[in-house]
Amino acid sequence: MTTTTTAPPTTLTPHSFSKDDKTNTENPTIPTGPVTAPLNFYSPPSDDSTPYNYVSTPAPTLPQRNFGDLAHATEIRDLRGLESGFTASVHGFAALQDVSSRATRRTFDDEAAIREVYYPEVEELLLEKTGAKRVLLFDHTIRLATPGADRAPVIRVHVDQTAKSAEQRVRFHLPAAKAEEMLKGRVRIINVWRPLNPPIAAYPLAVADSRSVPPEAMVGIEHRYPDRTGETAA
Repeated sequence: MTTTTTAPPTTLTPHSFSKDDKTNTENPTIPTGPVTAPLNFYSPPSDDSTPYNYVSTPAPTLPQRNFGDLAHATEIRDLRGLESGFTASVHGFAALQDVSSRATRRTFDDEAAIREVYYPEVEELLLEKTGAKRVLLFDHTIRLATPGADRAPVIRVHVDQTAKSAEQRVRFHLPAAKAEEMLKGRVRIINVWRPLNPPIAAYPLAVADSRSVPPEAMVGIEHRYPDRTGETAA
């Protein structure tokens, strides 16, 4: 898949966010090493109905989601120093270091700047790291832990896309003929995460080795948008 058509990036000096951006004024002590913490796992609807979650405001008679959480104490390993031992093809994720960017922290406050400056960088990165023939960037999310943020951190264990929703995405974002052509080969949905204001002191991203999550253990969740229904997994 390839990125959407964007203008070439503006000329800015590549830099590390943590060195050049001054928005993080405190210098919190970041703990290291393994930690045991409660993680919120899926608890099915009490009436055994199909689980769902609304992306935006649901109908007045419906809750935002109809399934619950079940907390389990889980050991979480510290990835620092182990980055090179993980690959997307084996573990389902990779940790990349020293990836420079022309973007600054303020770039991510401007939708147009994100698409003009950052999208081409992500496309180039994915082409280089995966060997893909094409990359299509279809959206982005800025996660903020500030009160009232539109897209706060998700504090439930989940999978963003399933095989079903991946195929839906191809058909949704590409013309019918091109989608059919793409689906004859291999397509992958890849999330690219980057801390915008490191070091991260709260809501760190945790990932699981994909080999530890058998397909039969996952439950499809209807992910309801205003104009369509996708699917995530728990």
